[in-house]
Amino acid sequence: MQQQSYAAYDQFLSEHKLSRDAQATAMVKRVGQRIQRAVEQYMAANNMQQELAGFDWEFNLVQDEQVNAFAMAGGKTVVYSGILPVAQNETGLAVVMGHEIAHAIAKHGNERMSQALAQQFGGQTLSALAGAQPGAASSLIMSVYGVGSQLGMLKYGRNQESEADRLGLIFMAMAGYDPQAAVPFWKRMEAQGGGQAPPEFLSTHPSAGTRQSDLQKWMPEALQYYKGK
Repeated sequence: MQQQSYAAYDQFLSEHKLSRDAQATAMVKRVGQRIQRAVEQYMAANNMQQELAGFDWEFNLVQDEQVNAFAMAGGKTVVYSGILPVAQNETGLAVVMGHEIAHAIAKHGNERMSQALAQQFGGQTLSALAGAQPGAASSLIMSVYGVGSQLGMLKYGRNQESEADRLGLIFMAMAGYDPQAAVPFWKRMEAQGGGQAPPEFLSTHPSAGTRQSDLQKWMPEALQYYKGK
């Protein structure tokens, strides 16, 4: 997954324009690096350092009005400029990046890949598919992470979303960002529907009420990490 993700990430960057906003780009890299250090500390504290083997972290901001972000296997992360107004500030951005990086740490992309390989390619391995049909493997990687799609961010199943919400709170708190910013951020994301139904990329997520209730339930745990700063 890491090897294929790195190739897909490079392809994505070759096809998209990096933001020329130096301040916003620096913020994305700063938040990413702080969350990276938090993840490394969290994994070490839980004797899971081996889960980060081969990670080659990278954080980029692309100029695209989609309200979107994603993190691929190995820590390859993209933020779309369109989500910055919803994030509003660095702490809001930490909610976004902590959540997306949590998906990568929890290997949700791997789970989706296994399902896709079983359903579409008779259960053959990704390496075998890449050898026989490199184009198909690349397309599958892109679809698993929603790369280049309006459905990129927030396209995981409800259980995966909930796990990413909880871990994301912990990661941002360990990185020194107030996790209490997560609830208003997700309210703003829900409001992107313009008063109608929520955006399609939220359709597989927990309902707004469930998400907010769960975030509040996990908040005391996250605040323990934040208060330690």
